[in-house]
Amino acid sequence: MIFTELALRGAYMVDVELREDERGHFARSFCAEEFARHDLKIHVAQCNVSFNRRKGTLRGMHFQAPPKEEAKLVRCTRGSVHDVIVDLRDGSPTFARWVAVVLSEENSRMIYVPEGFAHGFQTLVDNSDVFYQMFQSYSQELARGFRWDDPAFGIRWPLSDPIVSERDRMLPLLGRPRAK
Repeated sequence: MIFTELALRGAYMVDVELREDERGHFARSFCAEEFARHDLKIHVAQCNVSFNRRKGTLRGMHFQAPPKEEAKLVRCTRGSVHDVIVDLRDGSPTFARWVAVVLSEENSRMIYVPEGFAHGFQTLVDNSDVFYQMFQSYSQELARGFRWDDPAFGIRWPLSDPIVSERDRMLPLLGRPRAK
């Protein structure tokens, strides 16, 4: 596995190293020892799958409040998504900044989202599956989010007129200042 730190401290792109032959390929998608070497969470509390029927589906921006902030490892196992993370850690040098990456079944990439980050994605093709390894159990009372189009963050989404759930449309604007 190849770990590349992103522009937001503690967030990583994780590339698998494919071993290919005439049968296909094999790769490790998680190794506790390699994650520990990068000081990343290694206890998987739960795994989630998100199936998205239509291109343009947008889910986010979601996070979990203290004391049960979530770290997660996200991978698109079918289709393709524009994946976005936002640093919400007070005092962080990258506070209120965001990074986007394309995750797809073709590139087999994953993104490690640290605790204290919001996460969301927009599907780039129909019938996209997203697989999450969660390093904290879900807590409904601590589930939070902000609107995908909050002008305070200025996130650029690739497709206009997204398909957004009623729940996500009703999320608040955080109104935090944009980082410079």
